[in-house]
Amino acid sequence: MVYVGVDLHRKSSYVAVLADDGELLASRRIASQPDEFLRVFGELEAEPTGVAFEATYGWGWFADLLSDIGIPAHMAHPLATKAISSARVKNDRVDAKTLAHLLRTNLLPEAWAAPPEVRDARKLARTRVSLARISSRLKCQTHALLADQAIEVPVTDLFGLAGRAFLEEVLLRPVPQARLQANLRLIDLLAPEVAQADRELRELFHGDPRIERLTPIPGIGFTTAALIVAEVWDVSRFPSPEHLCSWAGLTPTERSSADHTRRGHISKQGSRWLRWAMVESASRPYLKDPTLRGFRDGIARRRGAKIAKVALARRLLTLCYYALRDEDGCRAFPVPPTRTKHPNRGRARSPQVMASSGTAAPSD
Repeated sequence: MVYVGVDLHRKSSYVAVLADDGELLASRRIASQPDEFLRVFGELEAEPTGVAFEATYGWGWFADLLSDIGIPAHMAHPLATKAISSARVKNDRVDAKTLAHLLRTNLLPEAWAAPPEVRDARKLARTRVSLARISSRLKCQTHALLADQAIEVPVTDLFGLAGRAFLEEVLLRPVPQARLQANLRLIDLLAPEVAQADRELRELFHGDPRIERLTPIPGIGFTTAALIVAEVWDVSRFPSPEHLCSWAGLTPTERSSADHTRRGHISKQGSRWLRWAMVESASRPYLKDPTLRGFRDGIARRRGAKIAKVALARRLLTLCYYALRDEDGCRAFPVPPTRTKHPNRGRARSPQVMASSGTAAPSD
């Protein structure tokens, strides 16, 4: 058996092959094309035990190629690999050999390689969010143009029917007027694309019980729930809500030595899309649930509004963890009886207890 390490890049990649005893059998640079990799794997005298590569830009096609030819793929976590194998000399040849060595010694820190259907769901959800964010930025620029000219907006929704009629009558200097018209044209172009992405999302997640279990949580609508499901997908990958929050980058960094412990800002390492979704949900000005509102306001008085918002985002993600893990959903915010086969759930725990607990509540 042999162990293969690949330092994958867009144009060219480096391949290293190690024997059971660590002997370097092959080391070469090849073009990053499926045919080239198939040729190299076909020239090996023994079947590869696995192929190790780092999670890098555009890794999906390579993982699919290995799956098609039946070779186990092992995707390494870049940060963890760097911590284990930092060296004085670093280049593509050394990186490929190091990956093969870590795979051979069973020390490779692996990341979850999402299958094609999960990557497709993520692309769709991320595209929907990205289009809406672009549209939102254009609308903010439009408000800024009017404010720069001291023009008051007489309507609540500047981009509704009355608002658009008002914008058609606004007269500005040539340059601001041109920018205003450009913003309106782009907003009109984006609107059908956002609507199309919405339709595709609803078709993809139609009848998905995970969506039905997430939407009762305050601040979680359909689009946010779809993004959460697409990013997490299999919540059993995380043994506790703390692990999920860490993966979303919502847990603080820590530097400890002996009796001294110092915690810093959140790590922001992991799924930036999931982290953004939870912070957006926590940023909603309205929050109907009194327990969550009291939790946020209490931290805001002690630590400030920004820290309170991040703390609430972590609490909401904790509630989402329980909603995804349990078939009956989050007991603090249960699915309405008309939408579930189990209308009698027993007594619901408070969201404060649900979010602070690291384990599921015992059945009543």
